[in-house]
Amino acid sequence: MTKVIDLECNLPAGEEGPEYREAAQIRPGNPVADRLDRPDGYGFDNYRRIFRNRAEGSVPKPEAAPGERMKTFIADMDRAGIEFGVVGSSNATLSRVCQAYPDRFIGLAAISPLDGMRGVRELERLVRECGVGGFRVVALYNMIPASDRRYYPLYAKCVELDVPVRIYTSMNYANDRPYDLGHPRHLDDVAIDFPELRIVAGLAGWPWIGDMVGLLRRHPNLYVDTAAHRPRHFATPGSGWEQFLQFGNTLLQDKVMVGLSRGIFGVPFEELIAEYQALPLKDSVKEKWLHRNALTFFKRG
Repeated sequence: MTKVIDLECNLPAGEEGPEYREAAQIRPGNPVADRLDRPDGYGFDNYRRIFRNRAEGSVPKPEAAPGERMKTFIADMDRAGIEFGVVGSSNATLSRVCQAYPDRFIGLAAISPLDGMRGVRELERLVRECGVGGFRVVALYNMIPASDRRYYPLYAKCVELDVPVRIYTSMNYANDRPYDLGHPRHLDDVAIDFPELRIVAGLAGWPWIGDMVGLLRRHPNLYVDTAAHRPRHFATPGSGWEQFLQFGNTLLQDKVMVGLSRGIFGVPFEELIAEYQALPLKDSVKEKWLHRNALTFFKRG
């Protein structure tokens, strides 16, 4: 069986309450109880217009108790050969899941850069006491780009704890905020100032593929994952991924990891893995993308 490590291993529905997603995708800034309703199709609603063919509520609604949901989910992973998965959720859910299944999940905590040293201490607590495996930066939600110096104490703590950071690196379609909050250029300052920090650029930097490829060549500890992109489209002519595939099959073959994003596409793990296997990559490179590079990056080898 092909071995796989999934960089976006979405937890089954019910492990996280709906309030978590609602809190993450509200109007930028601090919410107030009497805020006005938003215009139809505005902000994150625009994703439904852009990605009409993506699954709506693609993960089935839970019918079993939480423990049974996770058993079923892990059985799905086992059938697909997924050794472990990287997950992002509320910090409380991450703590519960990572302590219950330390060999199957790496949780990446979200900490606000506005919390200063309180946030740094909380990150350390989550790593040391709760089994959380790293930090994630999603400027898409808080509108603070990854290069903002308010993140720097958190990056320094990641280096000290020897845990990685995953940085949202892609265009966004929430049309109430700048489209380039996740531009790869923000990675450059972070990698320059923290050369020991292990960074994974989540979502692979589209549409700035040239910038992404150049930065991956430039910084030894910068990696990339393919989350939120249907794998079959990497080989679609004119899709903009040609340079990514070319370098990912050659000079950058040790830098690419996959994020299956089953929760977005609503298809089995096996179908997404088969699409990666069908890409025009060398067999040895497919094994690196699917498995070996993540072992190296997360120091699990």
